[in-house]
Amino acid sequence: MSITRIVKLCFEPEHLDAFKQIFVEKKAKIEAFQGCHSVIMLQDIHDPTICFTYSHWDSEEALNAYRNSDFFGETWARTKKLFRDKPEAWSVQNV
Repeated sequence: MSITRIVKLCFEPEHLDAFKQIFVEKKAKIEAFQGCHSVIMLQDIHDPTICFTYSHWDSEEALNAYRNSDFFGETWARTKKLFRDKPEAWSVQNV
């Protein structure tokens, strides 16, 4: 069963551009992971320091394989330094 991963990320204003650059650099590699169909970034219209990533996966197992990869670990280490608040994440499915 396919799933969508939604991640809410709140950034320090001075780090927002750095996150956008990381996303642009890494997007194609994320989408190249086995089981990933797409990943997009959305930005809140009232608070631009709040962003969301939506990624579509074949399964939770495929998502977890990505999350356990060295690539994710390195990317997350760079990204988490930019936060102003703890990220939130949900894995959801169509009903």
